[in-house]
Amino acid sequence: MISRALQDTTGYLLAQVCKRKRVRAHALLEELRLGRGQPFVLSVLWDKEGISHSELAETLDVQPATVTNMLKRMEKAGFVERRQDAEDQRVSRVYLTDAGRDVRGAVERVWHGLEEQTFAGFTLEERVLFRRLLLQIHQNLNREA
Repeated sequence: MISRALQDTTGYLLAQVCKRKRVRAHALLEELRLGRGQPFVLSVLWDKEGISHSELAETLDVQPATVTNMLKRMEKAGFVERRQDAEDQRVSRVYLTDAGRDVRGAVERVWHGLEEQTFAGFTLEERVLFRRLLLQIHQNLNREA
């Protein structure tokens, strides 16, 4: 059982909110045959196709092995394909398939819908303030890292 002192902290509540949102997002994205983290891979590729595994890992701030595992699953599901770099055979580049391009609208609808659900009842000013506060928290945590 989690202690009352921990449950009463703002950090604990933030963690619980993030967990609930992650679970909800996963359930919605699973309907599109996308696993955890895969929409973020697609988002990067929608902006810049043909990047290497290491560039993708750096952009997503994850380990290269994590990207490799995600790409294997996404390739099997038909969303991406990996090709050897024409100039350096040691480098593999990632490209979207038609399915990877076509799923964009559905993914964006899921994210926008989840955003609306998450912030229902908030005014625009409250959303702006909340975003500013989250950015400050993010900056604080990055500074300590």
